[in-house]
Amino acid sequence: MAGAKSSNTNWFAIWVSIAVVVVLVGLGSVVVLLNNQATSPGATPTSNSTFDAKTGAVTIGEGKDKVAIFVDFQCPVCNSFEEQFGPSLEAAAADGKITLEYHPIAILDRYSQGTEYSSRSAGAAVCVAESNPDKYLDFAKILFKNQPEENTPGLTTEQLAGFAKDAGADKAASCITDETYKKFGAAQASQHEIKGTPTVEVNGTRLNLQDQADMKKFTDLLG
Repeated sequence: MAGAKSSNTNWFAIWVSIAVVVVLVGLGSVVVLLNNQATSPGATPTSNSTFDAKTGAVTIGEGKDKVAIFVDFQCPVCNSFEEQFGPSLEAAAADGKITLEYHPIAILDRYSQGTEYSSRSAGAAVCVAESNPDKYLDFAKILFKNQPEENTPGLTTEQLAGFAKDAGADKAASCITDETYKKFGAAQASQHEIKGTPTVEVNGTRLNLQDQADMKKFTDLLG
């Protein structure tokens, strides 16, 4: 009898194990879903001669060396970088020395008290790049000039649309108020593996802005 008892299948234990596996698989699926939602590009913008919807780059100039700048409009260091280097970058692009790429991305939503200002401002910049690409730089400068402090709600979506009109990008206003491309900046940050801003690449090589040799490589292109 002891042998018969020992051979009985413990169905209760098996069903408990199955239930645990099902729960774990379900939790895993939720995590994957949330991760996919976090990096989903949402609506896809349309490319034009200046804006590449796949890479998220707004291109200025046709120089031999390509300089790519990834910025978050909530980032105070990006604002300082733009003040220091923006005019020289634009001049180098205009003179045919470089091809300048700006990538509006979003990694600092946590600093806007739940309003997702980084994502909304990046999305607004994409709206301008899509519909009024020649006004992108003007719009970006207005955003930096009016940059909200970190840990504040930031600008409203209606204010962003108003700034687009101020920059002459009237066609972008409805796209901005609808928050059509709000997810695009975070998706681009994930796609390009951006961990901090500003991030600078020269001919596809990411620079360390704390390294003197890398900074010299960057500034030499602007001379």
